[in-house]
Amino acid sequence: MSGTSPGFRERLATALTGAPDTPLVFLGNFEVEQQWAHGEHTLPRLSAAASDAVVNHMDEFALLLGDERDHVVLKSRPDEAYLAFLTGLGLPLPRIHVAARQQPGRTVTEDALDDPALLAELTALAADGCRLTAHGISVREELLASATGLPVAAPSAATCKAVNSKVYSRQVADELGLRQPRGWACRTLAELAEAFDAAARDERNRYVVKEAFGVSGKGIAVLESRRRGDRIRSVVTKQAERAGHDEVAFVVEEWVAKQGDLNYQFTVGHDGSVRFDFVKELLTEGGVHKGHRMPARLTSAQLDVVRDTAERLGKRLAADGYFGVVGVDAMVDPAGELYPVVEINARNNMSTYQVRLQEHFAAPGRIAVARHYPLKRTVPLPFEEARALLDGLLFDAGRHTGLLVNNYATVNAGFPTDGEPPAAPVAGRLYGVLVADSDDGIEALDTEISARLAAGRDTGA
Repeated sequence: MSGTSPGFRERLATALTGAPDTPLVFLGNFEVEQQWAHGEHTLPRLSAAASDAVVNHMDEFALLLGDERDHVVLKSRPDEAYLAFLTGLGLPLPRIHVAARQQPGRTVTEDALDDPALLAELTALAADGCRLTAHGISVREELLASATGLPVAAPSAATCKAVNSKVYSRQVADELGLRQPRGWACRTLAELAEAFDAAARDERNRYVVKEAFGVSGKGIAVLESRRRGDRIRSVVTKQAERAGHDEVAFVVEEWVAKQGDLNYQFTVGHDGSVRFDFVKELLTEGGVHKGHRMPARLTSAQLDVVRDTAERLGKRLAADGYFGVVGVDAMVDPAGELYPVVEINARNNMSTYQVRLQEHFAAPGRIAVARHYPLKRTVPLPFEEARALLDGLLFDAGRHTGLLVNNYATVNAGFPTDGEPPAAPVAGRLYGVLVADSDDGIEALDTEISARLAAGRDTGA
């Protein structure tokens, strides 16, 4: 094991509860931003959203956060062959609790609230001293805590919403004197109008407008013309008129040139302490995000900026009542200088679910890249079949290389739950972490996995 003791699980429990051995109950309520955004004004939706069924089954990532002391609540029981793959690698897993009536369009929290037997199980865990933690805390998770007696190992939903707003990110970065693209945090219709007018007057640069709680590429629009800006303002103004107030939550920013993107994580303790966890480099191909590279290829000066920013942001978040995991998006400009805070995500991030895999299997000197592979199939793909298809490419403890699958539920999540054949090929995703001893090794592994998955498509896909 390459990670030092205590590991991330113990550090997380300490940050959330003050003790490393507190048993935790994990919830993977992905895209909690939708709950935080409830009642907020939004931009016109210009593209289709990703499948709710696939997004909600990303809850299976939470399986890899805890160990045998812990518990995880899932929408569906994981593929038994997939569980055997994980335990065969020697990875301790939490005890699994599954909702009886899962619906693809609901989050795992909503499924749990609709299951009296599961609520009874969780109530018993509360009596054993367990604490509830989640991808992010909204009013839904507070309802679950109230229904079970499980204390929430997190700040209140109101605090979590406040510090996850992009308006908050921009204002805090301004107050701390951190470099940002030119832009404006808008809390009223008048401020939004002023920002749009200022952007329209700048003929040399492009600007974007972002919803405060937009996620996964949703809730963002390019202001390519004054006419486009006027159209967006009209939509938001009508929403405000219906709501009866002029309060909004948007950020307008210059679209700046960049060399690359970074994501870094730190953990804010219950006592206000700040621990830097990691920084990862986003990999793209043709402008499309392909994964996260670990470690990031940064100079010592760049790493110093990231670490210093993490410390300063962490202390500010603590002062505002937040504790727990924080992920921050950053950018590197063409000259190698940093925009050290583009957005604060005071919740778990995709990278959070990879930490224990790194600690156990990515030895010093090795490279790891988190990836997902899109699939389209007319029939489900059991893990045993996927394992045969990828024979020799899945992670092998003897070779210390290969693909570590870290979510399999998303492969088949889109298939009808009634067993009926789908009307069209179903989109799914295979998530994993590639481990090799060089970038060339990662590329070769990635290329072969993509080719095998393409060759293994079922007819009609």
